Amino acid sequence: MNSSFETLYSHTDSSPLLHNGHALLPGLHGHRGQVPAPLRPCSLGIRRSQPIHVHAVRRLQEEEQQVRPASLPAIPNPFPELCSPSGSPVLTTLQPNQASNTHIIKVFGEDGTGKVVEVPADMTARDVCQLLVLRSHCVDDNCWSLVEHHPLLGLERSLEDHELVVQVQACMSSESRFVFRKNYAKYEFFKNPLNFFPEQMVALCQESNGTIPPSQLLKNFLNSSCCPEIQGFLYLKETGRKSWKKLCMFLRRSGLYYSTKATSKEPRHLQLLSDLEESCMFTVTTGRKMHNAPTDYLFCIKPVKVQREQKEVRMLCAEDEQSRTCWMTAFRLLKYGIQLYQNFKIPQQRKAPLAPFSAPVRSVSENSLVAMDFSGRTGRVIDNPVEAQSAAMEEGHSWRWSKNGCPTNMIHRTQLWFHGRIVREESHRMIMQQGQVDGLFLVRDSQSNPKAFVLTLCHHQKIKHFQILPFEEDGQIFFSLDEGTTKFNDLIHLVEFYQLNRGVLPCKLKHPCTVIAL
Repeated sequence: MNSSFETLYSHTDSSPLLHNGHALLPGLHGHRGQVPAPLRPCSLGIRRSQPIHVHAVRRLQEEEQQVRPASLPAIPNPFPELCSPSGSPVLTTLQPNQASNTHIIKVFGEDGTGKVVEVPADMTARDVCQLLVLRSHCVDDNCWSLVEHHPLLGLERSLEDHELVVQVQACMSSESRFVFRKNYAKYEFFKNPLNFFPEQMVALCQESNGTIPPSQLLKNFLNSSCCPEIQGFLYLKETGRKSWKKLCMFLRRSGLYYSTKATSKEPRHLQLLSDLEESCMFTVTTGRKMHNAPTDYLFCIKPVKVQREQKEVRMLCAEDEQSRTCWMTAFRLLKYGIQLYQNFKIPQQRKAPLAPFSAPVRSVSENSLVAMDFSGRTGRVIDNPVEAQSAAMEEGHSWRWSKNGCPTNMIHRTQLWFHGRIVREESHRMIMQQGQVDGLFLVRDSQSNPKAFVLTLCHHQKIKHFQILPFEEDGQIFFSLDEGTTKFNDLIHLVEFYQLNRGVLPCKLKHPCTVIAL
């Protein structure tokens, strides 16, 4: 279409114009005193301006004068052919459904701020996350996710990267919303499958006495010809009641079943609870007390087309966090199959060309800049990118200790992992929402000691708290996690140390729990 426009414009620019504004066709030469031959209709399908009927124009002018106030003068239109859609060559080439191909969605951050985004109909959740990362100037570590949140039902789930956002929005109520947040556990089961699938819950492991390697276990879930099965006890909330019933359940490719007779697997004793293709699994955010649940590990299965009907939602409850994670992960693997593995490999394939470079790649605007070293008498250009990065880090450390730098007792407030005066329950909620993976942490102010801080860390799907106490030595304040054995000048030094060394912690600090404002 652009090439046809370019040929059209080049033809009109190089051809002489007649008095009526039309281009003179090739082979016709205008001479003074000669009237050119009548022009043939253009065979290119481009509609030129047509002769104007005087009576029709006068009638329209009379109607406009009746509507227009007398104080406003009648201004004639000098280009009537440009205002007519039928006479415009540009408008005739546009498709009628081209403007309606985009949709408006609103995405909220965890702090409540929202951003309106215009997306096409075929835009996936991964593409929306990439767009929000660029607009919010976040670090793209492939851990961002788009969350489908239903406040009336108290449910939420992370969209898969291949899901179409417009289709998901079509099945949501007006009160529901999209939330942009971190999810470190989205593909963690590909890295550590044994932490997600206990042997006592996988039927294939029981039949082979636990001799199946972790890689083969995942292949069985991804291979459509295999029939893996997750089995175990779950609490099921009875419809229309607040009572719960403990049942033996089986998760297969065909759906989720429960046995009407103890742990029997016979077909006549199995009752279908939910179909995988027509349902999605959600986590429950309203808490244990509201549903009178036996434990805190709630999740549910909701049909895709259900918006507000609470009775259509099947509430489930597990014994512990590992059991709940196993059920929810197996549900995703059995429903989406190999598509999840493809979603997991796409970011790694993008990073493959950058693997030989140890230093981060600079943007085009930064290529005109060079790193300089002014430590000696004369400055020199640093050619090694690794040396330039270490020099920049050293300059940042020295700036914190300079007189004009930021005070050490306030520098930690600029970090993404510091969340100020939040309570313990709020830190638990943030850790659980962003995925309970090993090394997920945040730092907050202590509620019991106003001069101390608390490190909240997740390890083996359990959340632990460590107090950071201040120590004064020679008039200077230090911070320590191990009662003064290892002391640090500020919290940034402390976090950087435990990101490299485990020390007294159960694991290293790996993933900061962050909240981004859109």
